[in-house]
Amino acid sequence: MKQLLSILILLFLDVYALNAQKVYKTSFKSEADKVIYVTEFKSEADMIVFDTKFKSEAKPYSGIWFWTTFKSEADWKVYFTKFKSEANLKVYFTKFKSEAGMK
Repeated sequence: MKQLLSILILLFLDVYALNAQKVYKTSFKSEADKVIYVTEFKSEADMIVFDTKFKSEAKPYSGIWFWTTFKSEADWKVYFTKFKSEANLKVYFTKFKSEAGMK
């Protein structure tokens, strides 16, 4: 029973860490975790994103992103594409923190 509980806790922590949103912009599509298309329309987006200056505000799937300059610190490495068909996540950048989040 303890072993099962330990495994479940580790899985939960693993999933939690993968979804955190400290983000690093990469120039290479092959090293990206997410290929992102930036849309002009809020209704078309999978996620509405707000850029923050504070690392502590970046929470899993909150849509509040903290941009890091260190690849090793990032939870997501993202590549921006000009083609909607290449993307696995469509985002809309907002100026309002209250609008941020998954759709």
